[in-house]
Amino acid sequence: MKSTQDEIVSPAEQLAAENKRTPVFHVRDVPVYGDVILAPMDGFSDWPFRSLCRALGSAMSYTEFVRAQHIVEAYEHMAMRLTYDEVERPMVYQIYGDDPEELLQAALRVQDRKPDIIDINMGCPARKVVHQGAGVGLMRSPLTVARIFRKLTAALPVPVTGKIRIGWQNCRSYKLIARIVEENGGSLIAIHGRTKEQGYSGEADWDVIAEIKAAVKIPVIGNGDVKTVADIERLKQHTGCDAVMIGRAAIGNPWIFSRLDREQVPDEMVYQMVRQHLERHLAFYGTRKGMVLFRKHALQYLKLQHFPRTVRTQMITRDNPEEFLVLLEQAFNDLKESRVEDAR
Repeated sequence: MKSTQDEIVSPAEQLAAENKRTPVFHVRDVPVYGDVILAPMDGFSDWPFRSLCRALGSAMSYTEFVRAQHIVEAYEHMAMRLTYDEVERPMVYQIYGDDPEELLQAALRVQDRKPDIIDINMGCPARKVVHQGAGVGLMRSPLTVARIFRKLTAALPVPVTGKIRIGWQNCRSYKLIARIVEENGGSLIAIHGRTKEQGYSGEADWDVIAEIKAAVKIPVIGNGDVKTVADIERLKQHTGCDAVMIGRAAIGNPWIFSRLDREQVPDEMVYQMVRQHLERHLAFYGTRKGMVLFRKHALQYLKLQHFPRTVRTQMITRDNPEEFLVLLEQAFNDLKESRVEDAR
């Protein structure tokens, strides 16, 4: 198998050329040249995956969320989460916490890295985050949200945005929070159409996204249940949102940012992407950690490729990158031969 970089990035180059004719929308004074965006996902939206999605057409880059307290008290240990390439711009640093002053100090601290936007996470449903009053826990405290955005927008040179959910089952505060963000200087709202209790299960409520879009004048990004290319346009048409954020559906199929569903992606392109993604993981994290952290990505690539469970298990349990790559090439060669046989 040969041919690498050009096959992988050419769709993105084409998309970038089309999008850069005019911005799709602005985050205050920051132009955004596209309408599909990789969602910030803890454990997934690191530099290796984010940079690949950006090359394939994701219009903005969000970091994994970073706790404000950790930035203030242990800044040097946050370097990996805050690493990005210039080509990823607009670059969004997503931070979380429940203390307005601490969030401000964290946002000021990271200005030396020159992010384009600071985003406040008000949507994470994880218990350890919510119990701190952060993430979606903030949606129970409208006054705190107002103080956060008032402080940060007054002090920072870059736009401040927020990512929210519907709220809680007994406190569906999405419209109130969206208005508070806008009234206190926020420049964009991203909304995941699920409640705290839903987590990532059940059906996303796109009507809520439409309500927020109608309620505010700042850009709105819709998120939730976008699994195919057709879903991108369906969500935009249903809600009028300015852009669509894609999370879990991009894992194993980063080509969705190039408007390709997984079944449209040639085997060779998948093979080369797995190799490139692994290469970036190893370069970024080192061999041991990089190989371990890559397993969750490899599993999705291989599962969506419909390799047998035994083949997938054999590959993802390898600790040695060379052994993994030998098995990977063999699996794709076997797949190629089986497709030739089927075509006869």
